[in-house]
Amino acid sequence: MGLYEASQLCIKGEDILEEIGNFSSQLLNAWDTHNDHSQARIVRNTLGHPHHKSLARFMAKSFLSDFQGTDGWKNVFRELAKMDFNVVKSIHQKEMLQVSKWWKDLGLAKELKFARNQPLKWYMWPLAVLPDPSLSEQRVELTKPISLVYIIDDIFDVHGTLDDLTLFTEAVNRWEYAAVEQLPDYMTICFNALNGITNEISSKVYNDHGWNPMESLRKAVCQITFTILD
Repeated sequence: MGLYEASQLCIKGEDILEEIGNFSSQLLNAWDTHNDHSQARIVRNTLGHPHHKSLARFMAKSFLSDFQGTDGWKNVFRELAKMDFNVVKSIHQKEMLQVSKWWKDLGLAKELKFARNQPLKWYMWPLAVLPDPSLSEQRVELTKPISLVYIIDDIFDVHGTLDDLTLFTEAVNRWEYAAVEQLPDYMTICFNALNGITNEISSKVYNDHGWNPMESLRKAVCQITFTILD
């Protein structure tokens, strides 16, 4: 299993690690069929979810099931891990409630019927890139612009005409309300939500760190929009 885990660090062209990966996975697959249920489950978890290609927090439940401490420090370690797992799970559940309430209050799902309505799925991105339990507020805030990226993508791919999409791109590039007034209603709703989230994040960053990232955020949104248009 150690060899197999190490092989997952392989990048293209590293033939030795590729050979190690193939060799170790063959042995593990053969070994799996000749051992008891508990050991076989550990092997399957390793093959299906190697450490370097998985999220540790998502694998914690399987680890706790597989880790069979018998006495002493192993039992203490296992109980501590269970407590940590339950605390972090509670934090994530509260964050999901916050995200769901924000999305419902924003009203885009009601106004833009053609667009995706998957706020909890979008929350998984911040959960993956900001796993530290202390970064709860940051995970919730990052979910908001990520949600708008998906909505803009649906506007471009599903609903918008070429003329309207050109106007929307120009409006985002200029970030002026005079340009927004030329947009159809559903695009105006989206832009207003985008502008509100950008202002909200900028205000929080300024209050916490004394720096206003407004221009940087607007440039990032503009770049994303041009990328989607291309």
